[in-house]
Amino acid sequence: MIADTSAWVEFLRMTGSRCDLRLRKAFSAEQTVWMPAVVLQELLQGARNPAQFARLETQLERLPGLDRLAPRDVARDAALLYARCRWQGLTVRSPNDCVVAACAIASGLAVLAQDRDFKAIAHVEPALRLM
Repeated sequence: MIADTSAWVEFLRMTGSRCDLRLRKAFSAEQTVWMPAVVLQELLQGARNPAQFARLETQLERLPGLDRLAPRDVARDAALLYARCRWQGLTVRSPNDCVVAACAIASGLAVLAQDRDFKAIAHVEPALRLM
């Protein structure tokens, strides 16, 4: 599974939401959870200060089964996903969500997200599987 930033925020805040519980279950079962580089960037850039940045980085590094999805040639695919949504009158608020979606499609993995952008992307690209 690939977890989007919205799912990680739920997990880190321990909200008890569907995404939070799904990630906790995956980690307790020692399942691999993939994190695209852009998701790590979004999580870390939200830190309020250097200490929080360091804590968050350490917390993420300690999670069992966490692996990062290396950025590949997904820029073109992400741009095309964004454009296809726009051409169909659908708004994707965060272009980074298209990067996450492109990584998921290329890897054959499903996306766990709390973010409505993924529903718009899946509408134009049926290969995108959502959890």
